[in-house]
Amino acid sequence: MKPIYIFRHISYEGPGYFLEVLERRGIPCKLIAIDRNDPIPESPDGASGLVFMGGGMSVNDPSPWIEQELRLIRLAAARKLPVLGHCLGGQLISKALGGTVEPNPVKEIGWFPVERSENATARRWLGRLPQRFDVFHWHGETFTIPPGAVPILQSRHCRNQAFVLGNILALQCHVEMTADMVTEWAARHAVEIARPTTSVQSAEQMTVDLEARIERLHAVADIIYDAWLRGLAPY
Repeated sequence: MKPIYIFRHISYEGPGYFLEVLERRGIPCKLIAIDRNDPIPESPDGASGLVFMGGGMSVNDPSPWIEQELRLIRLAAARKLPVLGHCLGGQLISKALGGTVEPNPVKEIGWFPVERSENATARRWLGRLPQRFDVFHWHGETFTIPPGAVPILQSRHCRNQAFVLGNILALQCHVEMTADMVTEWAARHAVEIARPTTSVQSAEQMTVDLEARIERLHAVADIIYDAWLRGLAPY
């Protein structure tokens, strides 16, 4: 099988639990680290799928690599290659496919519930997940649903939490988190979460019962990742 290309934009926002899932299944992957200036492939033909991780930048920034990734996503979509995006990665997918990315009404940071949309696509991708379940969030911007895509998740603080277009899945939330990632993000961004609100949790709030929360999140991630991995090119 060709490797999955994983695009990392910040050194501490890597694939996290997603990498554990791949290793458990024996699926090869190749990390492309934008934070260390790794070159972006001209074509997705060497990959069985593309995965885009998060980052504190905006997809509307003028950085050259953003346009390169948008182009690669469009090429992958044209070739029916599976694409998966987490937070910034989901926003990149939206913009590449004709959506827009703009400030969310509020920052959404910490553990908050999402709700399944009522449609056949959500039922197919989310399987036996309950109608409402907790995931981790850290974003100030949000995407719109691009033409032809179907929303599958929403939350109180952010209308569009996930959408599907064929074998492309864009997530606004973070299901890839590990306990160490939550702790590190909270420490690195202490100023941003210094004044909690109804949509922003403090470090203390987001680390309460952290191991149990992560265990439940990974159960959610297993179902979502399994649905996406089923679409990988088997060659």
